[in-house]
Amino acid sequence: MATERVTETSDGATTERVIERDHGGDTTVVRDGGGSGAGLLIALAVIVLVAIAAWFLFNSARNDNLQTSAVTGAASDVSQAASSAASSVSSPAQDASAAATPDTNR
Repeated sequence: MATERVTETSDGATTERVIERDHGGDTTVVRDGGGSGAGLLIALAVIVLVAIAAWFLFNSARNDNLQTSAVTGAASDVSQAASSAASSVSSPAQDASAAATPDTNR
């Protein structure tokens, strides 16, 4: 509600009249605006970093499995070669042993 106050003063020669009006007070409206979006950008950057780290970890695990398979295959090949060499050496050794043993049944 508007109020009005009138003040008159006179010094005998001049009269002064002052009118003060109050329009019910000034209303200050504060609008809370949205953020600048920095939080969203930081969250997006964190998600991207986590995705990249996960990709590297999965790739590393896959490479370890491939390396383990390669080593296992090589060890199997070496085992087969050693077994083959052992049987090749033992056959002539047994033949030589049999030939060197005198026949007692004659």
